[in-house]
Amino acid sequence: MELIILDDPAVEAARRLAAAAAAGGQIALAGGSTPRAAYAMAAAALPDWGSATLWFGDERAVGPDDERSNYGMARSALLDQISGSAPTVERIKGELGHEAAASDYADRLRAAFGDEMAPLDLVLLGIGDDGHTASLFPGKPAVKVHDRSVVGVPEPGLDPRVPRITLTVPALCAARAVLFLIRGADKAPAVARAFGGGPPDEATPSSLIRPTAGSLTVLLDPAAAADLKDSK
Repeated sequence: MELIILDDPAVEAARRLAAAAAAGGQIALAGGSTPRAAYAMAAAALPDWGSATLWFGDERAVGPDDERSNYGMARSALLDQISGSAPTVERIKGELGHEAAASDYADRLRAAFGDEMAPLDLVLLGIGDDGHTASLFPGKPAVKVHDRSVVGVPEPGLDPRVPRITLTVPALCAARAVLFLIRGADKAPAVARAFGGGPPDEATPSSLIRPTAGSLTVLLDPAAAADLKDSK
């Protein structure tokens, strides 16, 4: 695991996203508000995304035009800003409902990779102040799923309280590179629990994401990293 503390970690995240896309990578995007700036910078840095394929780590069970859609956020922040060739986009079809969408997404991963536990080239993740990542929430059954790549989440752990669809722990750990992008003092306690040197713990799902053969990089601003010194 590599911890990198930067004044603006979105700049480095954008650089890595653009490099993976330029190399024709299979990339899983994150939702939430934190990646917006990185997406905009990545689109500006790389005009042509035509050789890349974009997936998603999780999604809300809503349509693509719903304001709560992770795809919708990525479309406005990244896809609509690409000036050249667009990537192939494999969005999670949240409008199908959480169970049907999970099954559909797992089928497409299997078709693309020949294995449900797809070895994505780069997975971008965030962390919640409760320690969740993607839609893997503390105390929810999805954290314990190890025999599927995708699972429906009928009851998320925070707002918006709509069902979700998420990649599972083993699917995320199958990636060749996992990149966490984290900002803000409100995340500092969760960062310390997930990356401060303690053992993996289902109470902090982000701590479970340890690639089996790939790399793990955590990009932090100083505020998010503030509690790390106290956890070692």
